[in-house]
This record gives sequence, C-alpha cells and structure tokens, in this order.
Amino acid sequence: MNPNTPVLVGVAAFQQHNPDFKQALEPVAIMERALRDAAEDAGCPALFDRVDEILVPKGIWGYSDPGRLLAASLAAENARSVLAEIGVSQQTLLTRACQQISNGEARVVLVTGAEAKYRAQCAARAGSEAEETVQLGVEPDVMLLPENEIWSEVESAAGLGMPVGFYAIMDSALRYAQGISPDMHRDQMAQMYQRFSEVAAANPAAWVDEPVSAETIRGPAPGNRMLAFPYTRLHNSQWNVDQGAGLIFCSVAVAEELGIARDRWIFPRAFAESNFMSTVSSRGELGGCPGFRIAGETAMNRAGVRFDDIQLRELYSCFPFAVRSQLHEFGMSPEGDLTVTGGMTFGGGPLNNFVYQATVRMAQLLREQPGEVGLVTTVSGMLTKQGVALWSAQPNPDGWVFDDVTEQVRAASDIRELVADYEGGAEVAGYTVIYMGDNKRGIAVFDLPNGNRSVAYSEDPVIIDSLESEECCGRHFVLSGGVFSAAS
Repeated sequence: MNPNTPVLVGVAAFQQHNPDFKQALEPVAIMERALRDAAEDAGCPALFDRVDEILVPKGIWGYSDPGRLLAASLAAENARSVLAEIGVSQQTLLTRACQQISNGEARVVLVTGAEAKYRAQCAARAGSEAEETVQLGVEPDVMLLPENEIWSEVESAAGLGMPVGFYAIMDSALRYAQGISPDMHRDQMAQMYQRFSEVAAANPAAWVDEPVSAETIRGPAPGNRMLAFPYTRLHNSQWNVDQGAGLIFCSVAVAEELGIARDRWIFPRAFAESNFMSTVSSRGELGGCPGFRIAGETAMNRAGVRFDDIQLRELYSCFPFAVRSQLHEFGMSPEGDLTVTGGMTFGGGPLNNFVYQATVRMAQLLREQPGEVGLVTTVSGMLTKQGVALWSAQPNPDGWVFDDVTEQVRAASDIRELVADYEGGAEVAGYTVIYMGDNKRGIAVFDLPNGNRSVAYSEDPVIIDSLESEECCGRHFVLSGGVFSAAS
C-alpha cells in the first residue's frame, strides 16, 4: 500500500442537552472535545503532535479563525488553519484532507465542526445571551469561498428566501415527473421520515430518542406546523442542536509508525464532487439533479461497487427532496435504511457539519461490519452542489481516488434564463405554499412560451386552496407584475 494513502483513524461525535447555558460548552469547546475524543478513539493522543492542518466549516458563531483556537488548545501551534465559508461543500473539506495527505503535503489533518444553537436558544429564553470566546482580527491561513450566489433577485422578489421553499418547489416538480399524486407523495414522505425517527431512536448520538409516527409527520398538528406545502416542521432539518464531530486523518505510514491498531482504520475509497452552481428556478429539469447522477456513477465505478451493493447508506436529508432526488438519480431502491444516523430532522442537523457526524457514525458501523462499503452523501445550498463519498474498512484496490465532476455536470445541465416581470400566460414547473404566521403565499416557478423561466406569487385564497388540494404542476396561469392569477 502507498505509504501516503489517507486513512481515517479517529472519530467522535459529541452532543449536549444541557439547559444551563452558562455551563454548556460553546461551539469551539465542543470541537475541541470531539477532537480529543477522536484521538482517544484512535488510541493515540500523540497524533496531535503531528497535525499539519485543521479544517473547519463556518457555522453560526463569531470566531474568525476557529482552527487557530483549536491549534492552541491542542498544542498543535504549527498547524495551518483552514476555514470554509457557508456555501462550500462539507465534502470539499474531506476531499482536501485526503488530498493533502495523498500528495505528501500533510501527515495528520483534523476535520471538525460544531454548533450550539440549543445553548443559544436556552439563553434567549432566559433573557440572556450565551457567551463565546471573542476572536476578532485573526485570519485563517486558508479561506475557502463559494464562487457564486445560490439564489437570485427574481426568486427573492416572489418571497423565496428560506431553503424549505426552494426544496418544496423542486419536490413538486419531481413528484409530477414521477406521476405521483400529492396525497401519495405526502404519504410516502411521512413513512420515510417515520423510519428515520426509528433509526435515530436506536442511535445513541441522535438528538431525538423516540420514534415519531407517520401520521404525526404528514400534516400540521400541535408542535408540527406547516412550513412550505407539503413540508411540515418534521420534514425540516433540526439545527437547534448542540452537536459536533471530530475526524482525524493521517497517512498509512503515520498510522503504522504510531502503532494505531489496524481495526481502527477506515479508508476513503472513492470521492466525487460537483461544484457547479445554478439557481433553482433556472434549472431546466427542476425536479432533477444531474450532479448526483454523475457524481454517483463516477464514485461507484471508481470503487468497483454498485448502488445495489450498498447496505450502509447516509443520504443527505435536509429535506425530503434531497433524499428523493438521490434515490431517483442513483436508481437506488428505497427499500432498506437510507440513513445510519436518523437523518437531519431526528439525528440532528447542525448547520454546516452534519456530514461529519454522519461520517463518524458510518466509520463506527464499518468497524463492526468490515465487509461492507458505506455511502455518505453531501448537499450544499439548494441542492446546488453534490458530493458522494464511499468508505470501507478495506482499501480501494486503486488507492483513494477523487473525481471533480463539475465540468461534466455543467455540460449536462439545462440552464434557463430567469426573467422578472413577465406579462402573459405561463405553465407551472413547480410550486409551493409558504406559511408566514397566519398568512399564506403561493409561489410558483413558471415555464414561459419562449423557453425562459420566471417566478411569481399569489395570495388569492382560491388559488392557494387549489395549490394544496390538487396537482398544479403543468397548469396554466397568467402572470402580471410578479403575481399569478387564474387563466380566463
């Protein structure tokens, strides 16, 4: 085996349900705790003596260079600090860690992230604020930034802003393409998420520890309000959590030199990523995702496995569409479990590091089932970027491989011009109803006669009722001034 082959040797997830916000750990302390636990998991605290890089995705906290804080607390002062801005795929940090080791540019790399939104929420309820370490004017050694914006002014003008609305619109388009009725769609999602909750109940690191029934998930009820039709709160990623994860990568040479037990090693086998960015409403195939199709096929081919061979799966689950899209593009059977954590509603979905907690859980299961290959996928933005990672206790025969499929995805993507203030008739490509307190707003993406796209809204109660009671994809409406109304 190539001595520079990257291997994951230490993993740990940490969470706290401490309502005493003054005693609960802040995010950077959760990261430190998770990394120390990961070193203990590897049976080798000496790993910190050789850290060359610390990678952290930006979260809902104010640190300007959390990697530097961690380097100081872990006595790894010579490590490079890397901060990835929101909009950079979590998969990109895992890829970088493996690349740095594979290229001989690093011996040990730490990847970590954490949120403490529950802590902040408890403080706010007490009329206070959860304190965190003040760090200003310190810049990371490397800053990773996204290339483009993930939504447009045309979408914002119609009332789209939160991810739940975008995902609900895309899901309506996929539902329509699959020939599934709105009621059947809701039933299927509720059953899928009930199973997620059951997996979470069996996962000691999950945020929710009791199963939730499909009936409770499916429609609005006390504690489960509607957010964007057909999505309720229990279809939504739960980010009000105090959770973090730590992953320690090193080369095979370092693992052998430090005497890290072989049964702790988990190999990254094949990664594939697309970083092609497009706004949701401009996508010609509104319910499709060529990025997942191409990244999935590429990773599977490079690892020498098939989707049907994979029993351990963690399909990114910020909203039901993310999961349904992957099943559709991968041609994967929905039978069997689609998550090992319980998903982002029940396992917990900290804003920008859930993939690392999923990878921790996957590594733990692969140690128990060394003959299996584990699949962990990543979404960034509004299904904007896609990542596919395959892991195993056994190395890939060709060593770790990575494919950047961005240009292939760009070439395969049908991108439409998105225009504002269209006047005239148009056909619904996808839609939702956004709930805003006691008010509702229907928002739809329209196919225009010339092949362009536009986005418009309606607050007409009759139209909103029809949007929620029958299939409206493919229906014709009249647009004027950014508002749509029934065709005469």
